[in-house]
Amino acid sequence: MTGVEFLASFVTTGKLHGLRIGSTLDEVDRAFRHPFVDVVGEQREWLRRDHGLVEFAFNPQPEPEWVVATASIQLHRLASDEDLARTWARNTGVEFPRYTSWEEVRDELSRTHGVPELKITGQGGFLQYRAASSRVSAYVVDAGDEERGYRVGNGDVWGLDLWAPFRAG
Repeated sequence: MTGVEFLASFVTTGKLHGLRIGSTLDEVDRAFRHPFVDVVGEQREWLRRDHGLVEFAFNPQPEPEWVVATASIQLHRLASDEDLARTWARNTGVEFPRYTSWEEVRDELSRTHGVPELKITGQGGFLQYRAASSRVSAYVVDAGDEERGYRVGNGDVWGLDLWAPFRAG
């Protein structure tokens, strides 16, 4: 699967290799057989698992389970780490280029069934494309002077986030 196809599926469904908000740590372990680093809050109030390209944040539930609170695809990391894309492709079957333009993702979304409406807002050097129904936001570099190199350039996707709905009270 290409990275652009993977991103279009993520924006459309809000699922990352079948995982969503509320998925358990065991489910993440089964879905991602990729090296990771864990960082745990001092009081075990949260867990962050960094797989290099993908990060998960977990909230604790009754012992012994952690559940996904957010997930992020950190595409900007590919610009400066050539090995990350190769390792990711080998471990997940998803092949990402060093840079992914929003135009490429938008073109793939135009061929994808069930794409949610995207609300666009400025975010200080980025455009945020927010899909409320799938709870995925894409962040695209919006700075005319940003050129590709060890960083992503203008019009490139910086990253995507899966977020939980806000619950008051």
